[in-house]
Amino acid sequence: MELLSLISNLRLQDILDILFLSVLVYHLYIWFWGTKAFKAIVGLVMLGLVFTVARAWGLFLTTWVFKILWQVLVVLLIILFQSEIRQVLERVNPFKAVGIRNSGGAQGWIHKLVRAVMLMAQRKIGALLVLERNDLVEELVTGGTNLEGEPSPELLLSIFQKNSPLHDGAVLIREGKLVRAACYLPLTSKEDLPSKLGTRHRAALGLSERCDAVVVVISEERGEVSVAQEGELKGIKTRDELRDLLKEAVSPPRPFGETWKQRAVEVFRKRLAVKAGVVAFVSIIWLLLAGQQNFDVTLNLPLELKNKPINLEILSPIDPTVKVTLRGLRKDASVLGPHNVRAELDVSLAKLGRRTFRIERRHIILPNDRVSVVRIQPSKIKFSFRELPSKKR
Repeated sequence: MELLSLISNLRLQDILDILFLSVLVYHLYIWFWGTKAFKAIVGLVMLGLVFTVARAWGLFLTTWVFKILWQVLVVLLIILFQSEIRQVLERVNPFKAVGIRNSGGAQGWIHKLVRAVMLMAQRKIGALLVLERNDLVEELVTGGTNLEGEPSPELLLSIFQKNSPLHDGAVLIREGKLVRAACYLPLTSKEDLPSKLGTRHRAALGLSERCDAVVVVISEERGEVSVAQEGELKGIKTRDELRDLLKEAVSPPRPFGETWKQRAVEVFRKRLAVKAGVVAFVSIIWLLLAGQQNFDVTLNLPLELKNKPINLEILSPIDPTVKVTLRGLRKDASVLGPHNVRAELDVSLAKLGRRTFRIERRHIILPNDRVSVVRIQPSKIKFSFRELPSKKR
């Protein structure tokens, strides 16, 4: 009954509350998926559910322990995952440029880069190339030597030759320019990767999990080319496939004549199963916690008149009503209605000439003391009486 009352009393702000939080949880899921912080967040959510159940069941000791534990957990999470928290804050920075940054002119550098990658693959030269997009990767990579040049086959081949002092690590390409070499990337925390994937592949996945960069990996043992993006590793078979993927990553194409409605549908359908799961999860949490929310309900109640003198007839108002605003926990206030809330007024003093009566809180009959009266309108009612002839008494 309480659950049905909560659902039936959904307001526009409740729906917006669920949608806004769903968007936040969805992006947190995307940003943290595959990282160590994601496992910590899952554990934190489970502890939150246990705490909610313990408080609902009145488990005093468990609730008390969790209240102390939350304070410690917040501090530990900030210390342990300060890097991930900083990345999330950078992603929601309102001053951050919208869309993909300058892709470096006519993208002629992509053709040079693809040619260099395929040459190194043919010669089984291991390499790691990072293409920076929207997210800055400066704080995610360590070490490295600053360079300035185009990612040409000659330069990349000379960097990744085994005898080169810069071959160990990754090169960073920003806006079509090679800006750093011999960088070290964070490794992925995934434990279910195939055994054939070495340190280069784990480093590529680790960086792609933490930002939107595209990382190209060339296997030294097999001469295979792979691309890591959004925490996923994709094998590349042909030169054209690599070129198209990099062009789309650097400057995603839009179909000619595509309308904003089509774009909205495309955004809606992307990861639809994940989005639906997030909305369902947030909705369940909302239903569990909404009952503890302070809630106002406004009722129009007929005013029941008691002890009316038998020698007086009411001329106006004939059917008096009052507008009453009540407040309480949502689980209590959402079930209120004319069926369990009444307004009563004693008009016995009308026989002494009183015409105006104040409507006070004591005149509102409530089902329990967990709900309070916030406002009554009107606060006064003026009656018009007519004295009946004596034969009608």
